[in-house]
Amino acid sequence: MDSFQDLGLTRQLQNAMDDLGFDKPTPIQEQSYSVVLSGKDIVGIAQTGTGKTLAYMLPILRDMKFSKQVNPRVLVLVPTRELVLQVVQNIEDFTKYMSVRVLGVYGGTNINTQAQSVMQGTDVIVATPGRLYDLVLSNVLQLKSVKKLIIDEVDVMLDLGFRHQIQNIFELMPERRQNIMYSATMTDDVAQLIDDSFIAPVKISIAVSGTPLDNIKQECYAVENFYTKVNLLVHLLRDHDNLKKILVFVANKKSADRVFAALETKFVDDVSVIHSNKSQNYRIRSIEEFDQDINRILVSTDVMARGLDLEKITHVINFDVPNYPENYMHRIGRTGRAKNEGKSILFHTENELLYKDAIETLMGVKIPITPFPEVVEISKELTPEERPDDGMGSSENRNEKIIEKDTGAFHEKKAKNAKVNLGGTYKRDIKKKYKKAQTRGDKTYHKKQKRG
Repeated sequence: MDSFQDLGLTRQLQNAMDDLGFDKPTPIQEQSYSVVLSGKDIVGIAQTGTGKTLAYMLPILRDMKFSKQVNPRVLVLVPTRELVLQVVQNIEDFTKYMSVRVLGVYGGTNINTQAQSVMQGTDVIVATPGRLYDLVLSNVLQLKSVKKLIIDEVDVMLDLGFRHQIQNIFELMPERRQNIMYSATMTDDVAQLIDDSFIAPVKISIAVSGTPLDNIKQECYAVENFYTKVNLLVHLLRDHDNLKKILVFVANKKSADRVFAALETKFVDDVSVIHSNKSQNYRIRSIEEFDQDINRILVSTDVMARGLDLEKITHVINFDVPNYPENYMHRIGRTGRAKNEGKSILFHTENELLYKDAIETLMGVKIPITPFPEVVEISKELTPEERPDDGMGSSENRNEKIIEKDTGAFHEKKAKNAKVNLGGTYKRDIKKKYKKAQTRGDKTYHKKQKRG
């Protein structure tokens, strides 16, 4: 297919595509268009950055007519607040010349304000599962008019524990609806969800789940420990000419704060951080400043940046090796987007080698090793998690003395210490004097003794 004009779009949609500079559909957009248009259930597997949002929305918007109804006709479920905002913005761009109402709802903000917006009516609602379910339970939102259900990045939602809420949402919707799901990976949990809820879905796979994009160059460094990783990261980030826009992925919120604190002193006003403990306004501001090139470096956890369409990232640095190899694919998919060249750098310690091997097995390729720079200091400082175990379990009293188990370490107790504490002589004498029989057999025995 040579251009979007071959899809027979309405004039309004075609004008929007022209304004956005979209001239030719991506493979996932081209192959999904007729299937979504037909009304069949569909499961699309494609690498991040290949245009999945437009793939599912374009055919839906083509057939969408003006309506004044209050309840939404299209529901889009996504895993994070940031992704809600991004998808809403995308749909608003697509419907620039159409009368389509789009609303995003997500947690972390005042539910009453969102409830008022819902009651004013919407055609397309984009939501995180938790907040959507809360609005339905409060009788503010009804899903009986939903004809199209889209689940985007469903594997992330299942990882975050949203399975129960998703199942509950299914039960609140009409059975006769079209189910549409897109993801970059196909896991066992995703396959189970499809089997349980979809009806003979058409499956479209543009790339194997673990196939890296051809325009992303990969390399890795073997590193001693966390703070040596910090030293290496600082060394690499000093190359302003090549590393122009860098996304640094870390394993968790604690690591994100540690890395950010270290970089903030070296790259003042050039680095920001984003994770789930930050306020909504802080997270939005961090993304905007990075996307608008105000900040060159963004430190992020996996969940926060999953699915975000951030422009022209030159490098993705994997500060930690993800536990799940699929997450590595999502990380490196943040660079090399829209046919641009990208680069991925992986740091790994000896303890992370198994995770690295799993990634290479999934991709079917080895990540080239780059020698550790001699100018970078190998740190002796260890994080609390890296410090050797002292042999004491977390539930043990660390103030107690450890007794060596050999013959010379134990002594017989003195006579006075060998006695058992029976509660005092007064208490024992009183108990003996007024002792009551404890069972019926005892009572019978005592009566016979008296008679005898």
